[in-house]
Amino acid sequence: MTMDYINKIDKGNIPQHIAIIMDGNGRWAQQRGLERSAGHQAGAATVRKLVENALKLGVRYLTLYTFSTENWNRPQAEVAALMVLLFESIEEEIFMKNNVSFRVIGDIDKLPSNVSERLRACEERTSKNDAMTMVLALSYSSKWEIVEAVRTIAQRATEGVIAIEDIDDKMLDESLTTNFMPDPDLLIRTGKEQRLSNFLLWQCAYSEFYFTEVLWPDFDNNELCKAVYDYQQRQRRYGKTGEQISETARTNK
Repeated sequence: MTMDYINKIDKGNIPQHIAIIMDGNGRWAQQRGLERSAGHQAGAATVRKLVENALKLGVRYLTLYTFSTENWNRPQAEVAALMVLLFESIEEEIFMKNNVSFRVIGDIDKLPSNVSERLRACEERTSKNDAMTMVLALSYSSKWEIVEAVRTIAQRATEGVIAIEDIDDKMLDESLTTNFMPDPDLLIRTGKEQRLSNFLLWQCAYSEFYFTEVLWPDFDNNELCKAVYDYQQRQRRYGKTGEQISETARTNK
């Protein structure tokens, strides 16, 4: 019998930013004797449900690793099918109905023009929504993002806008494509694999990681709550001792 985690979580300790590596669409389809594209379609349906479930929990930022720069090396037919699915999956009404803001991070210029235009239009239309921000990482890699940030900072230093001594981690934070949101509290990866795959490497320095064997199309609300429940059992220390954290908690009561 599957344990019900929906009623076990502490509603007062919800991670404000959850990032997810959505893995397992292809394997989910293969297990059912289906084309890989069927897995991606099922995965897209999971995303739609996840947005509403995360919002109900009180999550403020939800970042989904949708398509990496490395994914361009997949078979051309699969990439083309993914682009069509992506175009069809951008349903602005879902965001408007739920007061959710939509953002994209990544090398968007590499995407087909009809897809990139639709993404930007959705960003614009939902920009004033404030219940939650849902972020798609598309044509994204953390190494690409960091290199772009370093180039920006180097250019500013070359032009004399900033001094070398001004460069610190705060400046790099502000130069990243994720500068509009806090770092993830919880990073989830579905599909059994236990690696970051070039996703938010800088931002996840102190994130809690949760790996599950559940394939992405099967990642339902109970699985989301299970990940949040696991997160709530941990003590986030940020380099301090457990005793220091406990003392701070007692002092702040």
